[in-house]
Amino acid sequence: MLVILSLVDPYSFGHSNIVNNKGFILIVFVSTFFIPALSVLMMKALDMVESIQLRDRQERIGPYIITGIFYLWLFINLRQNPNVPESFKVCLLGATIGLFIAFLINLFSKISMHTTGMGGLLAMSVITVFNFSKSTFWLPLPSGNAVEFNSQIIIFFVLVVAGLVGTSRLLLKAHEPQDIYGGYLVGMLAQFAAFAILI
Repeated sequence: MLVILSLVDPYSFGHSNIVNNKGFILIVFVSTFFIPALSVLMMKALDMVESIQLRDRQERIGPYIITGIFYLWLFINLRQNPNVPESFKVCLLGATIGLFIAFLINLFSKISMHTTGMGGLLAMSVITVFNFSKSTFWLPLPSGNAVEFNSQIIIFFVLVVAGLVGTSRLLLKAHEPQDIYGGYLVGMLAQFAAFAILI
């Protein structure tokens, strides 16, 4: 979501294009993906989980807690930072809320974290396009030129990707349909809740 926000409104991050925002993107990547992924690999190496796929509901508890702590830590640290746009704060709070709701559901039933994330991405894309972006955005090309796109194309693109993710989880028999749809619902509601709280 940070990449999408940096594309559609790089000036809100104090830059003219996404390339100049790569340092902040790296910090967020390390905090929200690299460290949680590393913790899962360490748990596998210590035989605390059977596989990095975390197929068993009980195996997901530790990674949920670790990931939730890092998301919450990042949100708390960025919440009062005037250089971080409200759009990203909404996104991060929504992801944190979605993560903790999914964690609570996971204690009793399985839910797809893949579709929770994609539901959140879809909702945040809608929120971004209609509240935080201009009607068009420019995508820089390696040649130094840029191509202009209508901002609403982001919603279409994310919708397709979200559908592909949910379909792949079903084809892999990793989840039942209710786990998939529940994930989408939790992710979307979490983002809309974050928007209502912060804006």
